[in-house]
This record gives sequence, structure tokens and C-alpha cells, in this order.
Amino acid sequence: MRTGTGSGVRIPTDRQIRALHERFAPTLDAFEIVYTHCRIVCELAEQLLADREHDLDVELVRAGCLLHDIGVYRLYDSSGGLEQGNYVRHGLLGHELLRDLGFPEIVCRFCSCHTGMGLSRDDVVRQRLPLPVDDYLAESDEERLVMYADKFHSKRTPPVFVSAATYVSGVRQFGRDKVDRFAEMVEQFGEPDLAPLANDYGHVIV
Repeated sequence: MRTGTGSGVRIPTDRQIRALHERFAPTLDAFEIVYTHCRIVCELAEQLLADREHDLDVELVRAGCLLHDIGVYRLYDSSGGLEQGNYVRHGLLGHELLRDLGFPEIVCRFCSCHTGMGLSRDDVVRQRLPLPVDDYLAESDEERLVMYADKFHSKRTPPVFVSAATYVSGVRQFGRDKVDRFAEMVEQFGEPDLAPLANDYGHVIV
């Protein structure tokens, strides 16, 4: 464990986080898909913070990026298939997993508060989502950055990097408020340069 520079919270190291992914991934393929995505999100967040003045807890952001999708493993069935119908639950499942392992709430929340541009009680009710009625919204700047960086890469088959324009076109169906929230993130953090990462990982930009 390490202590976050701003939070004072004991934060798992990269090695400990990788060990958690290896422990809970049901297959090597699932590990490669989820852990690689988490690493990419981490690199995106680091790029967005580079050369910008900020007071974010960088160690906490890094842990949040590397852990945010760990709940996805809970949705794989015994044959290695992903339960797409309940995918929206992966954040809550990750939060519960980390909480049960004794992680502090400030770390667990990166799992439950990164889906889309955040899910409100109204979203849960209106969209009839398979979640307890509650707010699942990023609150701290660290949570907001992890949620935002996550939008620029998709684990779909095959994985792709997602441009800001493409993301906006897709999220518009969920309400103008989601588009406005994304625009606020662009204003706060800027847009990442996807080309170098796309080249490194061999994933196209859509």
C-alpha cells in the first residue's frame, strides 16, 4: 500500500492492483481485455494531467483508473461469456467487491461512479436500470477525471479509442444533461491526443 499525496488514504500499489485483476479474472482473455483497458484509461488520465496545473491526488487517480472496471469480472459466466444485459451493474459490483476486501470508500467509489456521465436516481428509475435506486455520480475531481478518461476507450470487440465527437453522438440519446456534463469535462481537463496510444495498442480511433 502507499499513501495518496492529497487524500491521506492508504492506496494499493500497481502490483497489488494487478494481483487483484489476476485473482478475480475468470479467464486470461477476460484479464487481458479488462486490465488492458484499465491501463489505457490510466495513461489517458496521466496525459490529461500532464503540463496542467492541478491539485488532484495523482496516486488516487492512478488507483481509480486501474480499479474502476474490476467489477466486470463478476459478469462473466462459467463459459467465459459476458452477461451484457446486466453490464450496467459492473460498477456497483466492483464497489461491493473492493468494499468487501476492506478498501476505503474513496477507492471503492471509482467503480460505482464512472458509468457514462454518471447515473442519477432519476436515470435509474426512468431507464429501469437493474440497480438500487440511488445516485452514482462522480463528485471529486479525481472521480470526475477517471470517469472522463474512461469515455475515450471502449472494451468492445475489437477494442477502440473513442473520439470526443463520437462519444457525444452516442451519449446524446440519454439526455442533453449528459452532453452538457461531458462538455464541462472537456473544458476542465481538455481532450487527450488519442493517436499515440492508438498506435501503441493497435486500436483504431472511431
